[in-house]
Amino acid sequence: MTRVLFVCGKARKRSPTAFEVARGWSCLEPDFAGLSKDADELITAEHVAWADVIMVMEPRHKQRLKNAPGGMLTDTKVVTLGIPDRFEFMDDVLVDRLREILRHHFGPPDFGAKKEAL
Repeated sequence: MTRVLFVCGKARKRSPTAFEVARGWSCLEPDFAGLSKDADELITAEHVAWADVIMVMEPRHKQRLKNAPGGMLTDTKVVTLGIPDRFEFMDDVLVDRLREILRHHFGPPDFGAKKEAL
């Protein structure tokens, strides 16, 4: 199982949506966090250490991780998704885009016991 951490600014819209969408892949164990000080789920070194791969929404998120105090980001693979901050939580266009991205990286969804997630 691949542990994937979705990261955006405030962890209110994009990364929680990605978390919900990723639950449709039985090969993934998703989580989410935000980089802003007022994020609903503020990213920690524990989040980063837990993740096999980190998927950030924008290039600036990757840069912020790299520049974080204490060297939070070490050798964890980081993928930039290129999703701008213009979507609401579970927006249909965002969900479709995330499904396409996850299919590209992890193959088709295998809903299995997680079917209720989507």
